[in-house]
Amino acid sequence: MANPFRRAIVVLLFMLAAGIACGRHEAGGEAAGMKKIIMVISESNFRDEEFLEPREIFKKAGLEVKIASSALGEARGALGARVRPDVLVSDIRPEDFDAIVFVGGQGASRYWDDPSVHKLIRNAAADGKVIAAICIAPVTLAKSGVLKGRRATVWHSEGAQIQKAGAVYTAKGVERDGRVITASGPDYAGEFGREIVAALSQ
Repeated sequence: MANPFRRAIVVLLFMLAAGIACGRHEAGGEAAGMKKIIMVISESNFRDEEFLEPREIFKKAGLEVKIASSALGEARGALGARVRPDVLVSDIRPEDFDAIVFVGGQGASRYWDDPSVHKLIRNAAADGKVIAAICIAPVTLAKSGVLKGRRATVWHSEGAQIQKAGAVYTAKGVERDGRVITASGPDYAGEFGREIVAALSQ
């Protein structure tokens, strides 16, 4: 009777081990399937609320958030926030994320006329990624060409700029047209973040 008993114990232990391994595999699968967002900020004078509020919303929604800028040194917000980016904007690859979010503030104008950023945006759009920008940052999207014929909003002083690039300027707080989301300023940072989360869930 000893041998059958030992065999039963071995089988039971094997089944338990297999179950644990399966559980680990499933957990790993969930982690691997986590949606990824990359937020682009300027080295200085990005708008603090437009970065901090959406980022908090993204994290609470279980999204992975990475930060990109034009330099890897400490970036400073207009109101004092300090952030150390994870990656250079020039090193962003569309296949590595599900959404790209351009944060506003005066410093965001550095990307308005950057051909490499325009190419990044067009490639991301072609891959079906969610593309978002707030405050004056929608001007970068407009100049890349992705807002042509789309409804969009922007900080009120830049409405004419995005219209000139072919956008349908609505002047709303937050505007969504397909996979492209824009917002007009810090007062709408929370709604902007929630709209991005909603787009990623669809």
